[in-house]
Amino acid sequence: MTTPVVQVAPETGFREIVALLTDYDITGVPVIDAEGRPLGVVSEADLLRTLAAQEDTGSLLPGPAESAQAGPAGAVTAADLMTTQPVCTTPGTSVVAAARLMSRHGLKRLPVLDDDGRVIGMVSRGDLLRVFLREDRVIRREIVEEVLGRIDGVSPAEIGVEVDQGRVVLSGTVPEPHLVPIVLNLCRSVDGVVSVTDRLDSGGATATVG
Repeated sequence: MTTPVVQVAPETGFREIVALLTDYDITGVPVIDAEGRPLGVVSEADLLRTLAAQEDTGSLLPGPAESAQAGPAGAVTAADLMTTQPVCTTPGTSVVAAARLMSRHGLKRLPVLDDDGRVIGMVSRGDLLRVFLREDRVIRREIVEEVLGRIDGVSPAEIGVEVDQGRVVLSGTVPEPHLVPIVLNLCRSVDGVVSVTDRLDSGGATATVG
């Protein structure tokens, strides 16, 4: 995730939000209350909808039916622009789960909340994709030292781990068949892993897990 968070208050104006997006080269900002909890998100799409709604005397095309309306003071603010009930995530959420959230809701970014529901970061599509730039040797070391070593009954010395462009191939011996899916799922959860191929000798069938 990206920290510190560029964020705005509900009363932040249209032009100030545009300036923030431009200055920080970002595509959206969370709108937070006085306690730091998210009220919504303002994205480039929200800003463009408002811009498109402006009267253009030189155009024969009608404006959109829906657009942000100015508040009582005549200014368009973050409260007027934002998408409410934002989809959020937590620091412990896996890359895969965060990617599924973005895909399911058609989002480019997710606010990251702490245990008290306060915004502590933002995770973007770019943040998720950068995970897959991890070096193969780093991925292999994490699997061998941190994943396999945590599973009761599994000896890292008896399992071969090959990593090429994020694709992991596991071979060797696992003492019990029920341990195989545990090994595969934990390896899949390692940041940067693209796929896991099962060539383990456990009495089970060989399979490829994407």
